[in-house]
Amino acid sequence: MKNVLTFTRLVLLAALLLALASSSFASTPGITGGTGGTATFNLVAKPAYITQPDGQAIYSWGYGCASGGTQAATLGSVSYANFNCPTMQVPGPTMVVTVGQTVTINLTNGLPPAAGNTSILFPGFNVTATGGVQGLLTTEAAPGGSVTYTFTATTPGTRAYYSGTQGDLQVEMGLYGAIVVLPAAIPTACTSGLHASNLTAESYWGESDFRLAAAAYNNVNACYDREYLFQFSEIDPSIHTQALAQSTQTCTGCMSVATEPYHPAYYLINGRSMPDDMDPNYALEYPHQPYNGNPHMHPGELVLLRIVGQGRWQHPFHEHANHVRILARDGNLITAPDGTNLAGPLLFTTTTTPGLAMDGIFYYTGKGLNWDLYGHNPSSKDASAKLSCTPDANGYNTGAPTAINYFEWCQDHNKPMQAHPFGDVAAGGPATLPDPNLFTNGPWYGGSPYLGPDATVRATGCYSYTSGTVTQTNAGDCGQTGTTPPSGTIANNPGSEAGFAFMWHSHNEREITTNNIFPGGMLMMMLVDSREFVIDESL
Repeated sequence: MKNVLTFTRLVLLAALLLALASSSFASTPGITGGTGGTATFNLVAKPAYITQPDGQAIYSWGYGCASGGTQAATLGSVSYANFNCPTMQVPGPTMVVTVGQTVTINLTNGLPPAAGNTSILFPGFNVTATGGVQGLLTTEAAPGGSVTYTFTATTPGTRAYYSGTQGDLQVEMGLYGAIVVLPAAIPTACTSGLHASNLTAESYWGESDFRLAAAAYNNVNACYDREYLFQFSEIDPSIHTQALAQSTQTCTGCMSVATEPYHPAYYLINGRSMPDDMDPNYALEYPHQPYNGNPHMHPGELVLLRIVGQGRWQHPFHEHANHVRILARDGNLITAPDGTNLAGPLLFTTTTTPGLAMDGIFYYTGKGLNWDLYGHNPSSKDASAKLSCTPDANGYNTGAPTAINYFEWCQDHNKPMQAHPFGDVAAGGPATLPDPNLFTNGPWYGGSPYLGPDATVRATGCYSYTSGTVTQTNAGDCGQTGTTPPSGTIANNPGSEAGFAFMWHSHNEREITTNNIFPGGMLMMMLVDSREFVIDESL
């Protein structure tokens, strides 16, 4: 019964969050340290408060830009209009570099003197440190002092960085972040073929290319069309409360905080809990939590997920709608003996081990639904309902990148659900259509099983839209028996977004709560949007 109730709550929550998620997106925003052969980052470790959805402000420590806002923002070929790099943020700034660059990080310790020294570890890199004082794991910056770390970015991929000083306290307090190393060479296959067609489709509908690169690795199987970075961590507020109480001591390095037993109450994606993680990047209400978690995609796009486990616990994160094919762990590409073909696992949950980073590919096409998710119906009087679907060698409509149904699975073409309720299924059908006159599913129900704001019109021919108002026309014009309610009746404006919402969340039930209140924590929505909807990740 508990599992049934939990699932029901998740389903009810799914479309409720559509309204929250309709105007804010995520990607892999970060800072660059310069072009050419060198990249330099000036960071500072400082205290500040981060907010949670229950109204609490949690005293924390984080890395930030030493002078604030001086680093260059990057998001593929697009810059953030409202970008700033705060002097403290959780997670720390995502540092974006390229293979072959000499990377220099100058760290200044701005923590309270009672906290003592601090530092940064860069797993996977051969680091040289200058200045500072020698610590147990690396060279550290004393209170008010600085240390410089230098390494060469030798291999591409996503990696974590975090404090190497009293990690049970300092990492818990928020001293962690991610480094993205881009490949120096991009395979030709990543800028041609279907990937070039996806760019054509994006351009036709007015979208920009928000990728950091066209490939995650110099490998023909590491091409991608969209990308997101997710860092998972948790907070035990009692530890932060102790640190705050001792932060005003005038002694140096005298802070003594009990980090066991460990009882987290907040579970974070990119420093925020649901629903805050679905607000825009760099939203003013989160001055020290600039990164969000709100993925969008179009059918057929290969979406690169950069996933990093921060904090102290593993988190079994489940991406609904498909498995995730792992490309690499900690920058180590997982290939077959031929050195080219991928050999990484196909994961139902991307379980995040503390300190471990992984890169994986996710996609959704609608294949196997057994009905036409675009609502095509040759008997409809709507012209767009008669679009063609010419299968490529893999069965998808990829020859028409400017069409609404680009990348449609052609086997299900011309099978509107109300005319073919069973699709290719022998009995039972893929879904039971609700009575459009009933409200039993709650106000979250968008009303249409189809992808796109006008798909119900294409499918039925029974409805017309005037200035956002749904008007039912003569039922005899439908051309078939049965009908579906219009899309966008509640959550989505019929003239804009009408996509499929899939919940992405931790499979540990306590981790989808905020301070033991559901919903919250490690939970977000992935929205599959029709081509008409412009995904603007500069928001």
